[in-house]
Amino acid sequence: MLDKTQSRPDLLLLLSLVLVIVMYPLLDHGDLRRLILGGLMFVPILLATMRLSKIKGWVWPSVLLMVAAVFFSVANEFFSTPILNGMKWGVLTLFFGLTVAGLFSYLKNARTVLNSHLYTAISIYLLLGMLWFALYCAIDVFYPASILHNSATVTDRSSELLYFSLVTLSTIGYGDVVPVYGEVRMLAALEGVTGVLYVAITVALLVSAYKQQGNSQ
Repeated sequence: MLDKTQSRPDLLLLLSLVLVIVMYPLLDHGDLRRLILGGLMFVPILLATMRLSKIKGWVWPSVLLMVAAVFFSVANEFFSTPILNGMKWGVLTLFFGLTVAGLFSYLKNARTVLNSHLYTAISIYLLLGMLWFALYCAIDVFYPASILHNSATVTDRSSELLYFSLVTLSTIGYGDVVPVYGEVRMLAALEGVTGVLYVAITVALLVSAYKQQGNSQ
């Protein structure tokens, strides 16, 4: 019972991330749907901030970045400019990066394997995809021709970049969305390497924690 109570915030964060990823292409059409999508996007951001508040030393940076992300998002809705839009995605990139670092420090220090650790491990993987997604969106605002897609692809730009980030992180790489600039290609390559290394390192950490748990028992 105690394990279920402790793991509830981690489960909610994971479910919110899955919901955003699934609903993004459905809501990325029209002003009203995009407004709903904007509110939905901040559910995992709020939950991640609440989760980081329980980890010593990560409270204020996460709160400041969350407030900055809300500010630039609201400002971009009223005064839609490339600068504000790029700043919004830039701040979200920093926020997701901070969240990944904070949650991974929690996972790395695990001495037992609970449900919360498993939920956190999956959430970090999805957050890595969101991190690169936000970074690609920021780059796309300032350099629109840096990432091209197949002419047969029919989708909105943000949904396309989220899809590109997730298939790159998982090293599937269908090839229908292609980075053109050399710098963006290197970022995409780094995302693929990060996805592979994260899975390997996380499995090693969880196995080590599981062994320690067994020895202590």
